[in-house]
Amino acid sequence: MSSLTSLGVLAQWPVDHAAAAVVRADGAVLGVAGEQERAFRLASVTKPLTAYAVLVAVEEGALEWDQPAGPDGATVRHLAAHTSGLAFDSAAVQAAPGSRRIYSNTGFEVLAETLEKSSGIGFADYLHEAVFAPLGMTGSALTGSAGSGAVSTCADLVRFAAELHRPTLVSAATVAEATSVAFPGLNGVVPGYGMQKPCDWGLGFEIRGEKSPHWTGTRNSARTYGHFGQAGTFLWVDPEAGVACVALADRDFGPWAVQAWTPFNDGVLAELGR
Repeated sequence: MSSLTSLGVLAQWPVDHAAAAVVRADGAVLGVAGEQERAFRLASVTKPLTAYAVLVAVEEGALEWDQPAGPDGATVRHLAAHTSGLAFDSAAVQAAPGSRRIYSNTGFEVLAETLEKSSGIGFADYLHEAVFAPLGMTGSALTGSAGSGAVSTCADLVRFAAELHRPTLVSAATVAEATSVAFPGLNGVVPGYGMQKPCDWGLGFEIRGEKSPHWTGTRNSARTYGHFGQAGTFLWVDPEAGVACVALADRDFGPWAVQAWTPFNDGVLAELGR
């Protein structure tokens, strides 16, 4: 494993503990920093993990993208793409399905409940059996909300990033659909980064698109997808650069992260010549 000097800036972040890793498309780890086996709260980086369990369920036939779920007129697809109309953190319906991109923790909880009812398996168990166990993510668990309640390690998220690069649990076509824009052209807010027009999102994965400001780097391609969390965490995959990056910290998202993350990501990509 080679080291990346750009990861050294992690030591300057105003946090008690942090860990990061960069993973190539073939699964090779190009560099790491910090404690790879330390468990961190993921906050909304939980959502891509939940979404991946949904992808497995769709391929297994336990769910269908267009089956009704959530508010009247909404479907599993609407919930995964934050277009069900559900509010950020309550069951209030704020828009007609498919008309606005309203980022919703509640939507992911309803998504998990829908999978529970369809499969007859508790969602935390389904996530473990469908994603964590087969990928060897032994330090990961869902301990709360399906939208924000997972804990994991950098080493485990490296395994997940490698899976996103080259899927083994679902087809490449399924991952391609989930990481392409769903319901194009909708505006919405990225928490911490303001209104984005449009606010591109896939099925459980945020799509970078042309958003500005953004938590990824200015060097990241528009096809970059992933998620960040209010716990001070992020994971992105850039298909054009052929790399993924994981960074975890134990300080809640705030101005420090806005200031640190974009130059950090740009430094990684610049060192790799991307």
